[in-house]
Amino acid sequence: MSGLFITFEGIDGSGKTTQLQKLSSWLAGASIPHLVTKEPGGTVIGREIRQILLSSSSSNIVPTAELLLYAADRAQHVQQVLLPELRAGKVVLSDRYTDATVAYQGYGRLLPLETIKELNSIATGGLVPNLTLLFDLEVEKAQLRLKRSREIDRLESEFYDFHERVRYGYLELARKDSRFVLIAANSSQEEIFEQVLSAVKPFLF
Repeated sequence: MSGLFITFEGIDGSGKTTQLQKLSSWLAGASIPHLVTKEPGGTVIGREIRQILLSSSSSNIVPTAELLLYAADRAQHVQQVLLPELRAGKVVLSDRYTDATVAYQGYGRLLPLETIKELNSIATGGLVPNLTLLFDLEVEKAQLRLKRSREIDRLESEFYDFHERVRYGYLELARKDSRFVLIAANSSQEEIFEQVLSAVKPFLF
């Protein structure tokens, strides 16, 4: 497979989506073929699953059902979008991937990490990112950003302790896996983007 797979991770409000869009613009300016996608919601089926997962009307969904819906979205996403685009040699930028499930459903919901690992393996067929950018920001600052920008969804409105566990989970993943690059997300967008470019350029040139 000749493409490059880069995932953007972090707690809600960390600024990862903004930085993904900035990198997409930079790649376009450099005439580098690429695709922007996301989880959940990177396919038609995925968008329907996303609506269920993030809607406030799904407040009574149980953690195991939530986990399985994310896995279903991912399986469709990998087969329909990620693998074909990577085989075509493109740079693929994904807003969340398997690490989000470990952080949110594993550390956040306290579901068994081994179960999540197995489900992720089934859903992805073993597809692992070349590079994962983890945007780290204190929960309090991230939540303030969210409240200022828009109406928050079901997961974003979870209790503070939930988001603290998610952040901790992400940092644990980064500590154990060298494909992660930790991005300090508490400075200006321009300064953060410089960190992004420093991490990405070695994979491109």
